[in-house]
Amino acid sequence: MSEKKDLESGDPELECVRKPMELPTLPKPLTLEEKKYLLAVERGDMGNVRRILQKAHRKKHIEINCVDSLGRGALTLAIDGENLEMVELLVIMGVETKDALLQAINAEFVEAVELLLEHEELIHKESEPYSWQKVDPNTAMFTPDITPLMLAAHKNNYEIIKILLDRGATLPNPHDVKCGCEECIRESTEDSLRHSLARLNEYRALASPSLIALSSTDPILTAFQLSWELRNLAFAEQESKAEYLELRRQSQRFAVDLLDQSRSSQELAIILNHDPDEPAFVDGDHMKLARLELAIDFKQKRFVAHPNIQQLLASIWYEGVPGFRRKTAMEKIMIICRVALLFPFYCSLYMVAPNCSTGKLMRKPFMKFLIHASSYLFFLLILILVSQRAEVQAIQLFGPEWMVKELEKELLKQRGNGPTYLELVVVVYVLGFIWEETQEIYIEGIRSYLRNMWNFIDFTRNSLYVAVAVLRFAAYIQQTTEIRRDPQTKFIPRENWDAFDPQLIAEGLFAAANIFSALKLVHLFSINPHLGPLQISLGRMVIDIVKFFFIYSLVLFAFACGLNQLLWYFADLEKRKCYVLPGGLPDWDNAGDSCMKWRSFGNVFEASQSLFWASFGMVGLENFELAGIKSYTRFWGLLMFGSYSVINVIVLLNLLIAMMSNSYAMIDEHSDVEWKFARTRLWMSYFEESATLPPPFNIFPTPKLLLKMLGLRKKDKIRKMKMKEHKEKEHDVRYTAVMRALVWRYVSAMHRKMDDEEVTEDDINELKGDVSALRYELLEVFEKNGMDVSFTDRKEKMVLGKRMKVWERRLMKDFHVAPVALDDEKPADEDGLSRFRRIAKLAVASTSNAKWDQTLASTGISSQIGRCRSRESFKNQQNLQRAMEEARKLVLRSPLPGSRAGTPIEMPISPGHTLLELIKDISTEVAETEPEPTTSPPKSPWKPPGEEGVAGLAAGALLSAADARSRPVSPKPAPTPATSPVPAVSPPPGPAKVRSFLIPWIVCLQCAWTLAADRCLLNLHPLLPRHQCLLYHRRQDLPR
Repeated sequence: MSEKKDLESGDPELECVRKPMELPTLPKPLTLEEKKYLLAVERGDMGNVRRILQKAHRKKHIEINCVDSLGRGALTLAIDGENLEMVELLVIMGVETKDALLQAINAEFVEAVELLLEHEELIHKESEPYSWQKVDPNTAMFTPDITPLMLAAHKNNYEIIKILLDRGATLPNPHDVKCGCEECIRESTEDSLRHSLARLNEYRALASPSLIALSSTDPILTAFQLSWELRNLAFAEQESKAEYLELRRQSQRFAVDLLDQSRSSQELAIILNHDPDEPAFVDGDHMKLARLELAIDFKQKRFVAHPNIQQLLASIWYEGVPGFRRKTAMEKIMIICRVALLFPFYCSLYMVAPNCSTGKLMRKPFMKFLIHASSYLFFLLILILVSQRAEVQAIQLFGPEWMVKELEKELLKQRGNGPTYLELVVVVYVLGFIWEETQEIYIEGIRSYLRNMWNFIDFTRNSLYVAVAVLRFAAYIQQTTEIRRDPQTKFIPRENWDAFDPQLIAEGLFAAANIFSALKLVHLFSINPHLGPLQISLGRMVIDIVKFFFIYSLVLFAFACGLNQLLWYFADLEKRKCYVLPGGLPDWDNAGDSCMKWRSFGNVFEASQSLFWASFGMVGLENFELAGIKSYTRFWGLLMFGSYSVINVIVLLNLLIAMMSNSYAMIDEHSDVEWKFARTRLWMSYFEESATLPPPFNIFPTPKLLLKMLGLRKKDKIRKMKMKEHKEKEHDVRYTAVMRALVWRYVSAMHRKMDDEEVTEDDINELKGDVSALRYELLEVFEKNGMDVSFTDRKEKMVLGKRMKVWERRLMKDFHVAPVALDDEKPADEDGLSRFRRIAKLAVASTSNAKWDQTLASTGISSQIGRCRSRESFKNQQNLQRAMEEARKLVLRSPLPGSRAGTPIEMPISPGHTLLELIKDISTEVAETEPEPTTSPPKSPWKPPGEEGVAGLAAGALLSAADARSRPVSPKPAPTPATSPVPAVSPPPGPAKVRSFLIPWIVCLQCAWTLAADRCLLNLHPLLPRHQCLLYHRRQDLPR
């Protein structure tokens, strides 16, 4: 009762909750007249459509805005057929456009778009929705957020986009995906799906190549930024990730297509060196390639790997060594070995005379790469010598006897030793590496530095070496202090040191730093076309291993906890057997087996290590034979260990192999693009003028550095800046000219590509529509000139295409698109028994079987269009307004006395209707549109009677051929004497003989009035018979 009272009360919250969802307004069934109207529009019958519309305005017998079962109205059908004349007629006669403008844009019907834009501007009022916004959103073809410019961008139609942009149409600016403004919060709260789809539609429009080319002054930069934004959206909205990634690829393809249009190295240099924040690029200057660096930052791999760019980069890369690529393999090896051996000489000469020929050669990218690589290889050689204690071995092998004895004494000193000579060389190299990384961060910035993953390896390597130096210095201070207190401490062997002695920790970190130093050599492999793809695949596999490690760690930790919980007590018993010596030391000689077993499952960490090595077969079942273990406990331990082995070895390891194989397959599929992109990043790092000297030579001061610090080179720099300033304006003009040329070439290429496309089904349908419209126009012309066109109705079906036949069949069969409606709404007056029946019916219909039976039984605001700005568009709009006004005046007038009704509309044969009834309805409509006879004879063409019966009456009466076919066939009726005189104007019902006698005289009376028209037809077509009346008399063998 309380719920009933609450519902009866006017609580707005409860009303909001119980408010039902509004059902969509689906198309209503069409009447016969409306079907004829839509058929005439589809077939392009201008005459009948004009007469139907005039009659509809006078008598209101049909709804001129009616739609078929699929929601297509007359304007939509005319647009689908690309019949511009029909579209103009419908618009002038007052048919509502609704979303016809969007339909025309979707069909890419440019002429109709221009007409509908002018009409929309003519009828639209401020602060009111546009015509397409008034359509019911539930049944509309397009979502409410779609605008004309947005749809044109979706279709990527250059011409329509330009028309809308010239009118001042705009696109809504999409908000950021993390935007927290009131509008975004409200829309996402009301309908999150519509909000997400609206953003997707906006970005789909923004990614249109034609829109970018027409609206952006820098299309390449716009494509880069949009591509990066779409990449971020793909990760932010995982639900639409595939769509956003496809739009990102579309933007990338547009930038590549623009680059395809470059035709000279000068154009390419202007494009790649353009930077609006830097001075203008002058021919002959050092190429900074700012736009190429931006492409690398935005991950434009296909743009970077373009053949034009790679050719330019290769010419810059091998600039210092001309003809290097044309040399043989042996000659290349000799050049590389010479530079590798003489790199200290080159570096020393550059430090003394940087402007000499050798110094200028060192600034070339390829020579700089060879010298840096040679220096790094020498550093790796030093590391190998340090790890192998090369100094000790050299003295032992080649040193004199006294030096060997001194070495043996020094080797007895385990503590308090300083760094060796080779270790000092390593320290100098590390200082050079640190200074090199500091310069890179200063020049490129911290963000650009962190984008390169190899910089993380360099940072880790340098950090480890610094930590080693600090720990070695701390260990040296500590050990020196101990030796001062007790000189014998320097002879303490390593096995007696503390486990966390600083020197031991430093040696461990030094070993790890050596690993990172050797791995950095892989980065140099990217310059080789064979090793480069493998290096990229290795990087991808490392990422797969990191992702796999999270799942593997979870499984490992879970089983480690279980085994430790099960076996900790028995492992502790083995530990007691092991540590029996005085001082708590393990007895490895007598209880070595116990010392090994207790570590397997003594704690979680030890258990995790045991399970990890079990993946490689390093742990066996003998580790479960612990002291005092029971059979039941041992069984559970073995069962858990077996389960771990199955999950780890069979499932997880094979999963890792599959992931790595997939990564390699992806790299191999795009190996050329991936390798060229990685190689370009390596090349770009050597194109800069800075960092010419490699470590460790870069830490020593040079005359060039001293002159720069004293400011003596500032004058030369100021002079060059002044020379560039007066060319900056010219540079902007050159870049704008190049971009305009690229856009023009791109658009022209796209149009030529469209022209070269093969004939499609749409082209055939368009041709069919044109033929159908031309047929009706010819029929109307022939009829006005006195020809008989009634026999053409029988061949109407020959003009129709397959799609048109399907549509007409559905139209005549009342095919209706609507979901199954359940009568679950409570009637206004319902008694108890009716209510019980309705509830029972709903309960039965809600079951799955009932639904299946039922299914089986049913199987038998910113400006969206802008304003016209050209004088021609304004004149067209005025003409359209005058035509609409004249059409309204014409509808109000009465028909002329001599006007004709036109050719009847032939309905398609439908088994669901009686053909005779349809034809009689058409004849009745045509008879209603004809004027009353006047005293003067009408000037109508002569129409012969058919073989089936009487085809014409006196005074120009008209009957369709279909109606004549429905009567009995009598090709030669026998003459019968007339019993009574018959008037000349209309034959009364009587015997066939009377009608046969009067028909020739009536026909001749028609021919007398149409003699002039027949002569015109003879002049028009020489193959026409002399006179149709004479042909008729000969055929019927009747007296003239």
